[in-house]
Amino acid sequence: MNEILVLYYSRGGHTAQLARLIARGIEEVPGMRARLRQVPPVAPVTETAQPPEPEDGAPYVQKQDLLECVGLAMGSPTRFGNMAAPLKYFLDCTGAEWASGTLVGKPAALFTSTSTMHGGQESTLLSMALPLLHHGMLLLGVPYTEPALTTTQSGGTPYGASHVSGAKGENSISEHERELARALGRRLAETARKLATAG
Repeated sequence: MNEILVLYYSRGGHTAQLARLIARGIEEVPGMRARLRQVPPVAPVTETAQPPEPEDGAPYVQKQDLLECVGLAMGSPTRFGNMAAPLKYFLDCTGAEWASGTLVGKPAALFTSTSTMHGGQESTLLSMALPLLHHGMLLLGVPYTEPALTTTQSGGTPYGASHVSGAKGENSISEHERELARALGRRLAETARKLATAG
């Protein structure tokens, strides 16, 4: 089985829900599996070491996951139109992987969650794309052949899957948001499978 790393940071749980939907889409493609991982939180002052495993959710990511997986889906809630600090910190620590070309030629897709409709979804997705381009990854979006992309009244962009959670996190993931997240997972898995068999 070829595995795709589904890597995320989530505080309120909405980005984690999107991650699971993308993983579901990945596993709808024969021969492909999803490896769910999260990045640990960061703080300006560290007094105690982070536990080796989180209390809930997916295990914490290891650099080995980047090497072993044939593709990457990466997600973060927006922070002022940008990715959250924990994900940025993890990416900032991948210099050795950049130098060795660990991710070169592997496909990647992105996802995010915001509290408001115009809270920075597209800029957050684009901010996450920049380091992956430096890593030599092949970026995939959601094409307009997906009908939900033109009919969604909430999340969903051509740059990646997204969700509008509401100011207090009161919105559940809509049917269109679900469809687009799963479609992105399938597209990522299908592309990774083609690249793996072509090599």
